[in-house]
Amino acid sequence: MKSSRWETWCAVAVLAVSVCTGCNSPSGSESAHSAKGVSQQFDGQPPLSIVCTTQQVADAVRNIAGEHAEVEALMGPGVDPHLFRTKPSVILQLQQADIIFYNGLHLEGKIADTLEQLSSRKPVVPLTGRLVADHDSRLLSPTGFSGVHDPHVWHDVSLWADCVDYAAEQLCEFDPQRADDYRANASAYRKQLDELDAEVRAQLETIPQEQRLLVTAHDAFSYFSAAYGLKTIGLKGISTDDEADFAHLDAVRKILVDNRVPAVFVESSTSPRLVNKLIEECQSAGHEVRLGEELYSDAMGGAGSGAEEYVGMIQANVSAIVDGLAGEQQP
Repeated sequence: MKSSRWETWCAVAVLAVSVCTGCNSPSGSESAHSAKGVSQQFDGQPPLSIVCTTQQVADAVRNIAGEHAEVEALMGPGVDPHLFRTKPSVILQLQQADIIFYNGLHLEGKIADTLEQLSSRKPVVPLTGRLVADHDSRLLSPTGFSGVHDPHVWHDVSLWADCVDYAAEQLCEFDPQRADDYRANASAYRKQLDELDAEVRAQLETIPQEQRLLVTAHDAFSYFSAAYGLKTIGLKGISTDDEADFAHLDAVRKILVDNRVPAVFVESSTSPRLVNKLIEECQSAGHEVRLGEELYSDAMGGAGSGAEEYVGMIQANVSAIVDGLAGEQQP
């Protein structure tokens, strides 16, 4: 057996044993994980090995860590974090990291147990940890799911900037020797995000009030709409794993037709099937609805897309939404 395959098998076997034996902290905890006896300070030589779940988490941590770390994302362009599952290579990658960062709020629900088990050996940090601990009033909960928060916080730039600040604090605690650099990097990035937030607000103001309705494949943009004065409707719930509700689809069709909404949107990490069906239903009712440019909801773009970094992703989304909704209403 080749060495790399043997290491992978061993990593999986060890983690499987720890899953069976369990750990003290409750599964699904959304605060920074660390079991008693686990070192909370880096004692190796840089660069640190940091593994993040999603692209947006990795981009935030990369901006904080700078030259002092090698940052990898488990999920690439177009990967749906709601459906992402562990496999041997992923477990090995997580095992070899010095510290792990993830979104939290159950976005990565299918790998939550794996993250929980790894937290007995190394820091495993949710960027939304402080929001949960502080019961932040900006957290949104879907109707009928008391106590479960919408995980898509990165679509509100100011809220995401606070998550970046929390990640910086956690990294400073883990690697205090380079804390001054992390703080300086985080401060510079925070300024960039504050400027982005103002830019988003200014651009969205160009959309007429009666056309500020954002219809997408699943309900990923509630934070975006709450922060920037739009109304949002998803054809599915906050998880792409939710089943389609065709009575809901018909209700959305009626809203689009009655309000002459000019465009609807599909997302890079979801199937366009429901959105295309909605467009057909509107057309049958005598209202032509355009398919807007693809939005980045749960994943960022690939290399060369202009949306491979968080700032570019937000700018691409805003540009697509303004282009789709700010045009003249059809008669």
